Amino acid sequence: MAIRNIRLIGDSILEKKARPVDEMNPRIKTLIEDMLDTMYDAQGVGLAAPQVGVLKRVVVIDVSPEGDSPIVLINPEIIETGGEQTDFEGCLSVPGKTGEVTRPNYVKVKAYNENMEEFIVEGEELLARALCHEIDHLNGELYVNKVIGDLQLVNVEDFEEEV
Repeated sequence: MAIRNIRLIGDSILEKKARPVDEMNPRIKTLIEDMLDTMYDAQGVGLAAPQVGVLKRVVVIDVSPEGDSPIVLINPEIIETGGEQTDFEGCLSVPGKTGEVTRPNYVKVKAYNENMEEFIVEGEELLARALCHEIDHLNGELYVNKVIGDLQLVNVEDFEEEV
């Protein structure tokens, strides 16, 4: 479909609470397709609608190594958490920066799929972190407010493969 512009830290839309999706319609379907295209293009593992300028409670996540198992969450709600993990997190809306954040190690989320059918997704470790991070975006919260210590610059060379 289309690659949308990702809103960056400082954009006021990232601080606003997103509104629920009441019904599936062509605009929401297009939004979901565009969000997936945008997330993959930016090499992210998650994206929330406010990050592309839409105040709707829609999230896409794909933590699979191949990037072929997207999860679409409409009106997601965390209903259970457990354990704790602390690790570095980044965000497509805060490019080039990372910070250490403590999150639950297990998360259970109730949401709706593209057919507006309710389902449950459970995640541990990276998926749990991504679920919490993206749902925070729907509530106008950025991970930078949860960072332990200071944000750090991402060293791109740490992520590049050696030839």
